[in-house]
Amino acid sequence: MIAKLTGILDDTGPDWAVIDVGGVGYLVHASARTLVALGNRGDPAVLHTEMQVSESDMRLIGFTTSGERAWFRILMVVQGVGSKVALAILSALTVDELQRACASGDAAMIARANGVGPKLASRIVNELKDKAGGLAGLTGGAGITADVTPPGSINSDAVSALQNLGFKPAVAATAVTRAIEDLGDGAALGDIMRVALKHATA
Repeated sequence: MIAKLTGILDDTGPDWAVIDVGGVGYLVHASARTLVALGNRGDPAVLHTEMQVSESDMRLIGFTTSGERAWFRILMVVQGVGSKVALAILSALTVDELQRACASGDAAMIARANGVGPKLASRIVNELKDKAGGLAGLTGGAGITADVTPPGSINSDAVSALQNLGFKPAVAATAVTRAIEDLGDGAALGDIMRVALKHATA
């Protein structure tokens, strides 16, 4: 199973991207937010992935964060929600907005997504409302730095520093997130910057 891709953005389309990993191009379907976060052709790209296999098809779904992937899996449990609808919801809402909508029973917010009618939106919030409180930690952005790194934190300072060096916000946020995964919480800013730079330029 392919769980993560690290490579170069080779091409994009309305709902897909091709990630070049060591000369092999992986076709990955993704939400609009994820595609925006990937940036431009030739940019470094890191995607968490979910492989879907059926009798007639096999495809990779890509996400900028593991939190977004976790919400995709959760949405897929709801009857009537397939991968297309789940990606439409993740295109319309950040994972923070999705968590709040489910926790508060705000079906109208879910219904903002293309292809999601009031009936399906109500089913989603009803089935996930009781679970939403425990899912508050499943945050993650799609190119929105604030979703990945809270303002005023060392994480945010590191992302800002990388952006000042010329890296795109999505690349900077991804590099810092990976650096913190490597070093653990509580790492010093200098150490985070050192490791994040390696990831950003890899």
